[in-house]
Amino acid sequence: MNLSGILVIVPAETIGEGIARLQALPGVEVYHNDPESGRIVIVQEAKTIDDEVKGLKRIKSLPQVILAEMVYHYFAEDGQLVTKIPQELDDLEGLQHGVVPDYLNDG
Repeated sequence: MNLSGILVIVPAETIGEGIARLQALPGVEVYHNDPESGRIVIVQEAKTIDDEVKGLKRIKSLPQVILAEMVYHYFAEDGQLVTKIPQELDDLEGLQHGVVPDYLNDG
């Protein structure tokens, strides 16, 4: 399961239409809106990261959407990636697991 917190901005005078369009999308729930600024906060649920990205692109393409940006992201594969990436980096760059390279330390 993948969750995205997305900020959507539409012209204030069209916020009702924007909310209706967003709520009609699969996996999208509107959590907050500010009619004066046209800001809408949504949560999108998707099965895969690819589906999540496709959903964000679909939101960006809706009529009258000025801006739609992901501000929070949770993906279920996180635990798998965290255990795999350090070992892959160790193999590729000769780094020791758990040791911070000198170039990342403050001078």
